Amino acid sequence: MFKKSLFSCFFLLFAATPVIAATYVVDSVHSQVHFSVPHLMMFKVRGNFNSFNGSIEVDRASKTLSGAQAEIEAASVNTNNQKRDEHLRSADFFDAANHPQITFVSKRINGNGKDITMVGDLTIRGVTREVVLTGSYLGETPDPWGNMRTGFEARGQIDRRDFGLTWNKALETGGFVVGDQVEIGIEVAAVEQK
Repeated sequence: MFKKSLFSCFFLLFAATPVIAATYVVDSVHSQVHFSVPHLMMFKVRGNFNSFNGSIEVDRASKTLSGAQAEIEAASVNTNNQKRDEHLRSADFFDAANHPQITFVSKRINGNGKDITMVGDLTIRGVTREVVLTGSYLGETPDPWGNMRTGFEARGQIDRRDFGLTWNKALETGGFVVGDQVEIGIEVAAVEQK
């Protein structure tokens, strides 16, 4: 009877102890934030952001994320075309002078392994909308410098007009210069915070 009671006490104590997620800081050198958008109704313009930071919370036991946040410098947009990038930084698009940061903060995360759904608030040009990303937790590994690293990748789609990015021009043959649906993607490598 005593052994059973003692076992029950240990079980309750263990069950009541919350699982503490490990915090990882995004390694921007080994990470990417990119997008693509239809252009001239014939092909897609692809681009990325060169400057960003963030962190993710990893639940090692269930092999998933419990939280994520990111800050992206809007002026760091890069589509390999200087004139286009200057236009994207202007008030027609990101208005980087008045809204220098694009931010994301997760609200809910479901699933684990290669089947994760992350719902969060994305803010562009001061406008916040809820977005859904689907992705994969890529596990953990030690690096040669004594750090623990983890990886996460995700995809999603937004309508740029929801964030006030409404500039466009009609084409003589019908349609518009810039499409409205933007595909976004991230590949994150992150280092455990010590």
